[in-house]
Amino acid sequence: MLSTIVVTSALKGAIGLVGTGLWLVPLLIAGLSYYHYDQLDPESRPINRYPLDREYDFVVVGGGSAGAVVASRLSEIGHWRILLLEAGPDENEITDVPSLAAYLQLTKLDWKYKTEPTGRACLGMKGGRCNWPRGKVLGGSSVLNYMLYVRGNRMDYEHWEALGNKGWGYEQALHYFKKSEDNRNPYLARSPYHGTGGYLTVQESPWRTPLVVAFVQAGVEMGYENRDINGEHQTGFMIAQGTIRRGSRCSTAKAFLRPVRLRKNLHTAMNAHVTRIVVDRGTMRATGVEFTRDGRKQTVRARKEVVLSAGSINSAQLLMLSGIGPREHLEELNVPVIRDLRVGDNLQDHVGMAGLTFLVDKPVAIVQSRFQAAPMTMQYVVNGRGPMTTLGGVEGYAFVNTKFANETGAHPDIQFHMAPASINSDAGVQVRKVLGITDELYDTVYRPIANRDAWTIIPLLLRPRSRGTVRLQSSNPFQSPKIDANYFDDPRDMTTLVEGAKIAVKVSQARVFRQFGSRIHRTKIPGCKHLKFGSDKYWECHIRHISMTIYHPVGTAKMGPADDPTAVVDPRLRVYGVKGLRVIDASIMPTITSGNTNAPVIMIAEKGADLIKQDWNEFKIYSSTFQ
Repeated sequence: MLSTIVVTSALKGAIGLVGTGLWLVPLLIAGLSYYHYDQLDPESRPINRYPLDREYDFVVVGGGSAGAVVASRLSEIGHWRILLLEAGPDENEITDVPSLAAYLQLTKLDWKYKTEPTGRACLGMKGGRCNWPRGKVLGGSSVLNYMLYVRGNRMDYEHWEALGNKGWGYEQALHYFKKSEDNRNPYLARSPYHGTGGYLTVQESPWRTPLVVAFVQAGVEMGYENRDINGEHQTGFMIAQGTIRRGSRCSTAKAFLRPVRLRKNLHTAMNAHVTRIVVDRGTMRATGVEFTRDGRKQTVRARKEVVLSAGSINSAQLLMLSGIGPREHLEELNVPVIRDLRVGDNLQDHVGMAGLTFLVDKPVAIVQSRFQAAPMTMQYVVNGRGPMTTLGGVEGYAFVNTKFANETGAHPDIQFHMAPASINSDAGVQVRKVLGITDELYDTVYRPIANRDAWTIIPLLLRPRSRGTVRLQSSNPFQSPKIDANYFDDPRDMTTLVEGAKIAVKVSQARVFRQFGSRIHRTKIPGCKHLKFGSDKYWECHIRHISMTIYHPVGTAKMGPADDPTAVVDPRLRVYGVKGLRVIDASIMPTITSGNTNAPVIMIAEKGADLIKQDWNEFKIYSSTFQ
């Protein structure tokens, strides 16, 4: 039931965060299994189907943040037969624990990607390469992420529509955000910007530290509002909302697949690694997919469409493996070209700055030695409460404007993630693994503050100008693709992020933090010791060394109108020049949204499923407002 690798990695996290000993491992597993699933979450798991039929109406590739939604919604049409193929296994008890999010990385549930070294970023990581975790599990990256529910900015979607993508404006996007949502925050119950009764549960963690309250108050002190950042306006500070349900992770698999698991027309196949989309060259139609399962190569046909929902990395890889991509690149690898499209271009990510830490004198952070292991663990497994419900350790977020943001202040250019946690020796091992940082960097920056009360802000760049690429390393479908994040290729990205770091420091200096004796951890990082601490040049050096992905790669199968030579899919998400093939996931974003991308991906999947229903004349209740 629990893979050895996942349990080992995740329990290291449990030990590091809440101070458990190895003797408590059986209690944690048994408690989660018995109390959490049997009593509090009676929905059963999706059925891993054996054997599969030879033909379905729709074959959905990838059971992640988008694919789980698409498959669930398409199966609402009773006479359609749907197959969902996922390369990874099912979730397990440990993946449900919100505080253990980081400890799922580098396990068998992660594709374990790394970026190519550029010399401009990730300098403090081994080999100059950043780790890029991606979910290889039913539920995809919604199982590995920090569960933060952020929709982005109204202007993001208005820009998409202005680029020629009809039907992708804010009002249409809001319709689908609300359709998915079951928001359980009482103060948002009557908000016109939120929905209830949807599949996806959204609420705050039931536990928080005083530091996050101070963080929000500090924002108000600086002139920002404490507001619902998913509401009318985005700029401001807020205690984080997340995709959690009764204190546990609410992945898209849990939200969208478990409730429909008994539908006869929906088959789910796990550990099914798709290697190629089958395209009939005569008709230029996608007719099915090839995949490997249990060591055996198989083919399944799609009567109507193949829907690619494998994410920004894997969707681009699969398209290129199938002959759909940049001609010059495919010919170089001797991959027969079916359609020359700019697949793999336009890669964008929210690069962030890790390591900005503030020490406090009062016992207000999450420190291992302060908590008794057994009571805390049982508080979580029985009641769904306590520190283990924190969203990967993140308690608050904010959207702020640097001097480079738009004049109205309505489209902020920096986001903050705030986390009130210290590092202990066990967790330190995981920090080094997850970030991939060198031993020297860890020993200099992180080890001196181990087991001390501290908190951190991670500033991230909301709208990077730099663009990266995804390319094949070879025609071998089991070899990881080559990912060039190309961080800071445009120097304006660095200039903006440095300003974000300076604003974060000002937040830490607000009067409200004085009660805790809060002050910045001033130890210089290796490689930057020759620079004045706190200067623009120092922050730039810091950012280049401790660069951090916020796990939001998008854009590699760009949506655009027919006259856009860089577009891969049209505004109805159909691949140009190949019939019966759509892409519905983060890769279709023409520009990255201003904030965490999981909620927008779910929105894209909701809308994409409706587009399919419309195109096949199965959309029974339809308003032209949302075409």
